[in-house]
Amino acid sequence: MSGHPLDGVTVVSVEQAVAAPFATRQLADLGARVIKVERPGGDFARRYDRTVHGQSSYFVWLNRGKESVELDLKDPADRGVLDALVRRADVVVQNLVPGAAERLRIDADTLRAARPELVHCSVSGYGPEGPYRTKKAYDLLVQCETGLVMSTGTDDAPAKAGVSIADIATGMYAYSGILTALYDRERTGEGATLHVAMIDALGEWMSQPAYFSRYGGEPPRRTGAAHPSIAPYGPHRTAAGEIFLGIQNEREWATLCDTVLGRPELAADPRFHTNDDRVAHRAELTAIIEAAFAGLDADQVADQLDRAGIANARLRTPEEFTRHPQLTARDRWRPVEVPGGMMDALLPPVEVTGRPPVMGPVPALGEHTAAIRAEVAE
Repeated sequence: MSGHPLDGVTVVSVEQAVAAPFATRQLADLGARVIKVERPGGDFARRYDRTVHGQSSYFVWLNRGKESVELDLKDPADRGVLDALVRRADVVVQNLVPGAAERLRIDADTLRAARPELVHCSVSGYGPEGPYRTKKAYDLLVQCETGLVMSTGTDDAPAKAGVSIADIATGMYAYSGILTALYDRERTGEGATLHVAMIDALGEWMSQPAYFSRYGGEPPRRTGAAHPSIAPYGPHRTAAGEIFLGIQNEREWATLCDTVLGRPELAADPRFHTNDDRVAHRAELTAIIEAAFAGLDADQVADQLDRAGIANARLRTPEEFTRHPQLTARDRWRPVEVPGGMMDALLPPVEVTGRPPVMGPVPALGEHTAAIRAEVAE
């Protein structure tokens, strides 16, 4: 099998930061031509840090395989370049501040009035209506508004997620929405107007704790690295190091008691008989498990758990993850060119047999401006 699934699809994205660039980078990995329109001075995510050969770790993650064109959309000549690109595009994406797309007349109503076959995707913080429609939104702030921060951390202090989870959720829904619209266009010839709001995307991911709190009549349970509503599920100390284990059902619980802990009677103990019982008596249960592990190191405990069929994991740093033996064994890293050097980038999660992802270079600011100006002038 040759080629890529989105060969021949052109995406023009007036984008910045994380959510929209994450969506369009995945389209680029599938073979789409993605033209990234950057303001004078560039996407501000280019300056978040300088850790990857002088480039931002955010930017190199989000923008491989794209063409960068630097345009001042208030300048008539530059605006003409954008208009020419839009006329040739299959997909237009924008995540400008609220109201900017309408002022620049790159909103869906304007562009699709002339080209109904266009797929237009807008990304915002809070959606196009309602009292928050003009409010700026960044990842941490949306984590706050959706209850994620109050659901994470410990009893003493709430905490944010360690990654840009609101942006990632939003980018994923924009990506899947665009793919769906392109599929539908193949059948109907009609494009689509898509809108993805960060509060809706992360809100979907927050549904379980939201339902649990609303219908359970209790505030969020902040339990650190332990699961708030399943036990035992989380970290346990050994003689050397911690092991994370997860019990999902009563069969696994009985196996843990009998085969690993050597305490089969615990399975029927009224304190631990059901998951609700185990959550209510989490501290007592953790003490019992850790006492059983006290004479073993984490590797020995992991071996016992594996032989018993009990899910477990070791705690790794992000840097240790890049050297994970499972990823190495599966050859999951590929070299990607960035301005100033080469980096190892993780393959996209979905493997398509016979169609490796493109994973093209990360562009320098305005690297393709001259070529694109010449192209649209033809």
